This record gives sequence, structure tokens and C-alpha cells, in this order.
Amino acid sequence: MHKTLQPEGWAKPLGYANGVAARGRMIFVAGQVGWNKDSAFESDDLVAQIRQALRNIVAVLECDGARPEHVTNMTWFLGDKREYNARLKEIGGVYREVIGRHFPAMTAVQVAGYVEDGAKVEIQAIAVVPD
Repeated sequence: MHKTLQPEGWAKPLGYANGVAARGRMIFVAGQVGWNKDSAFESDDLVAQIRQALRNIVAVLECDGARPEHVTNMTWFLGDKREYNARLKEIGGVYREVIGRHFPAMTAVQVAGYVEDGAKVEIQAIAVVPD
């Protein structure tokens, strides 16, 4: 079981949690970019790549019987924070489509580039499957 940690008096975060406490089997998902199972980008659109990266995370989780609601932490590596912020509504829709209304602790940072040419996002995740 996961417990969201929200200090008293703090403004409620939108789309993420300030902290999550969990106990169980841990699964560490390497950074996933927005390419398909054949390591090919089907789109150079940020939102489409986020959708695919999230789908990739779910596919890795399923290898060990985990689901999106088991994710306790995500780190998003973004190439363009302005585009990300300008498209938050679309990104939120894609997130809810793939992950649901489960909001783990998250960090988002802008990076200078990616190892994979053509990537616009990379997302790393940690999941805890309850005992």
C-alpha cells in the first residue's frame, strides 16, 4: 500500500505528489524514451513521445506483474521546458490515458540532449509492489 505524504499547510501539488511512502518489492525502470519496441521513433512530437515513453514504462512494469498504480517516483528529462509547460494540458491527458489518476512523487528537469537522436523526453520510474 502506498501513502501520499503532504505536509500540513502546503499547497496541494497538481499532477504529482510531494512524497510517497511504500513498502514491498521494488522495480526500477530505466529511462524510457518515446520510441517503439523496435527502437524507432514514430513521431517527433513531444506529446506523442511522452505517450510512448509512458507505454514503455507500463510494458516494463508488466514483466514483473506490476501496474501503473505501483509507481512511486518518476523523473522526467525534458529537452525543452517551454514546450513542456505550453503543452501541460495535452501532457496531462496523455498521462491519465496511460497511467491513470495515480500521481507519484515526480521531478522534471531540462537537459541539454539525449543519447538517442530524435528523443524529446526520457522518463525514469520506480515502482513498489505491496507485499
